Amino acid sequence: MKKAEQSEATRAVLLQAARELFTERGYADTGTEDIAQRAGVTRGALYYQFRDKPGLFRAVLEDLNLNISTQVVSAMQANQEEPGDLWDLLVNAGREVYLDACLDPAFQRIVLIEAATVLGWEEKRAEDEKYGLGIIRGMIHALLEAGLIAPQPVEPLAHLVLSAITDAAMYIARADDIPAARKEMGASLERLFSGLRVKS
Repeated sequence: MKKAEQSEATRAVLLQAARELFTERGYADTGTEDIAQRAGVTRGALYYQFRDKPGLFRAVLEDLNLNISTQVVSAMQANQEEPGDLWDLLVNAGREVYLDACLDPAFQRIVLIEAATVLGWEEKRAEDEKYGLGIIRGMIHALLEAGLIAPQPVEPLAHLVLSAITDAAMYIARADDIPAARKEMGASLERLFSGLRVKS
């Protein structure tokens, strides 16, 4: 195995081990030695790949965010190939895939619960915007062009939609009955977003 390939493989096992332990124990109760042991590498290898524990957390967070944003975009693009109402294909498909991600324990704990504590609210919000805002802007532009929502500035609406989605996710992650909260929040967001639609 080439050196670059070995380095990439080491990075991948460290990310997986950190994801598992941060999900099981939480960030504060997980040490770098625990992560290195779970990954089967030395602490030196961990620090070669990641500057420190917060840097490793950021990498795990980014990996989770990238994965879910890719799933959302894929669902929206796949659905656009099917005949049907553009609103259902864009708004409903994207919403459902994102809310389903909230059922994943890793996504719940790392992205929704611990990120703001570990990184601070400003950096957590920047991560949300990095992975969600572009998708939402694109959706709004498509709906505006189709005449499905009233003409209006894109940016403020995109931020409002992002806030609604992220707060919905937090509600689900912190609920005692997560499946019930997922169902209720899905219905609430559907009603909320339907209010934006131009009545034909």
